[in-house]
Amino acid sequence: MKIGIMGGTFDPPHIGHLLVAEAARDAYSLDEVWFMPSHIPPHKQAAGATGAERLAMTEAALAGHPAFRILDVEIRKGGVSYTIDTVRGLQDLHPAHDFFFIIGADMVEYLPKWREINELAERLTFIGVGRPGTLLDLAQLPDYIASKVLLADMPLVDISSTVIRQRRAEGKSIRYMVPDAVLEFVQRSGLYGLQPRSVN
Repeated sequence: MKIGIMGGTFDPPHIGHLLVAEAARDAYSLDEVWFMPSHIPPHKQAAGATGAERLAMTEAALAGHPAFRILDVEIRKGGVSYTIDTVRGLQDLHPAHDFFFIIGADMVEYLPKWREINELAERLTFIGVGRPGTLLDLAQLPDYIASKVLLADMPLVDISSTVIRQRRAEGKSIRYMVPDAVLEFVQRSGLYGLQPRSVN
């Protein structure tokens, strides 16, 4: 099977995440896309959601899509999660799968700085999905990375988790920026509101 991996904090997951995953799946005929919320160190949690909440929101966001799955491996592991460690573990568990790591095109230029990128580029292929205003020149990358990067286009929707959290803090609507199930979770849980929450 051809499996896309979609990493991120998903704090909260929004329609942009889903559009990126669907664009990659459609462009390269991926059988499934596995969403993998990353662990956030405690000092970054004060204004956001816990790992359990982000996992629950992401699971809610994926409901109804037959090819989207959720992985809790990095949340369960805790600490700092490096992509290379996670990929090694996934390939040990699923040696017959062909893995593709989906990232925003704006992140492709930073691949040379990723931990053990040489080995990572040998183990999988990257799919860089174009976002609004992003210009990507693969010629600027080392050949061993550039040869393992595929590109895909997505609709020009400029939404970020940061903007969503800010709008919530200002008492503004985030409807249609996130799936209905995520909106319901956020409202029910009081996430990202005017009053800071303790999530330790």
